[in-house]
Amino acid sequence: MSCFELSHRRVAVIGAGRSGRAALRLLHALGADVRLLEQSPESMPEDFAAWLDAEGIAVFGGQHRPEHFHGVELVIPSPGAAKAHIEPLLPLRGDGTRAEIMAETEMAWRLLEGEPVIGITGTSGKTTTTSLCSAMLEAHDLRVFTGGNIGVPLSEYVLARRNGTPKADVVVLELSSFQLQTCSTLRPHVGMILNVSENHLDYHADMAEYTAAKMQLFACQDEDDIAILSPSLASLADEFSLKARVRFLDLDARPFPETRLIGAHNQNNAEAAFMAASVFGASRDEAARAMREFTPIAHRLEHIADVDGVQYVNDSKCTTVEALRVALSAFDRPVVLLAGGKFKGGDLEGIKPLLASHVKAVALYGAAREHFEPAWSGTVPVTWDEKLDDALSRARALAVPGDAVLLAPATASFDQYKNYVARGDHFRTLVLNMEKERA
Repeated sequence: MSCFELSHRRVAVIGAGRSGRAALRLLHALGADVRLLEQSPESMPEDFAAWLDAEGIAVFGGQHRPEHFHGVELVIPSPGAAKAHIEPLLPLRGDGTRAEIMAETEMAWRLLEGEPVIGITGTSGKTTTTSLCSAMLEAHDLRVFTGGNIGVPLSEYVLARRNGTPKADVVVLELSSFQLQTCSTLRPHVGMILNVSENHLDYHADMAEYTAAKMQLFACQDEDDIAILSPSLASLADEFSLKARVRFLDLDARPFPETRLIGAHNQNNAEAAFMAASVFGASRDEAARAMREFTPIAHRLEHIADVDGVQYVNDSKCTTVEALRVALSAFDRPVVLLAGGKFKGGDLEGIKPLLASHVKAVALYGAAREHFEPAWSGTVPVTWDEKLDDALSRARALAVPGDAVLLAPATASFDQYKNYVARGDHFRTLVLNMEKERA
């Protein structure tokens, strides 16, 4: 059993998203004196708001202020609440310290009962790899909890265990830099980093801070643990003095040809997943069966339909230029690219050779036109429309049988959509409507 004591401790949870709600329910069940800081309490789910009221839990709305943290010993932020923004709000205590800022994942990890953890991070590919790893472990007849950044907070598992849910044989966690930055004791038995490229620089101070947050995954490992890295990250193993047994991914391996996943990079993801799953006994035959049965994850190179001989693919999760590089490399047919949205930075110039070899036209939409057009005009034909609907109509007119129309925005969605899921769902609806019209 964990010796991490939360009863009667004063804890502030920031944000009423899924991880915040899970953390708050768990803290309350453990007897903590908990409060919620939510800038827009009116947007909370009604059942959750009713539960808060019934339990007498204090809610502080609006912009966070120092007085909201008065007397607090521990702060659990939502993944989107940067440590750099929270820390200055925390009052200095008599000994000159401030309340500890701790990721929801870190808190829940401390409450596990010895379950071995596989932790997976990287700029791109981590959701697919996490899902594949869990599928391979389940093919080996193990009971698996899959969560973290992939959607189900670890706190939900811990609370379910308290309520009688059977213990997992293995816990598989997708972990973001946001979560890892405020993890201090998390120790996965198997840690994996797939890649690191420019991302989230609107959250992290610079690439050095972003990389250090990712590498925090390995900070508490020792020689009994395993660290799996892409060979391109070999220098990081030395720079961050990894103590675990380091294993490098074979990027030339194509071990699972029977799959519905698009692209050679997904073979790398599958090999990485198998390297982790094999530590717990999964065989290559079991992994191959899991790959054959695996359903591609929505919004990640998701094949939507073929209309008039043109393949339509939804990669709305492509929110960076590096993710666009991966997406385009997955195609061996001409691509009409749909891109645009809230630009997060990245090397648009550097991707031009790949555009020239893979893309016949770019149909931009929404924000970031001022970034894309100057960088790419002259390399490929570039057009722009305000809405995705119109850009898709233009892309459809440009595509011929044998082409692919690919939504790979290389941006965040927040110019026009709540999140990348809403953006991808809109694209899927538009394409399926096209398919119905042709039926």
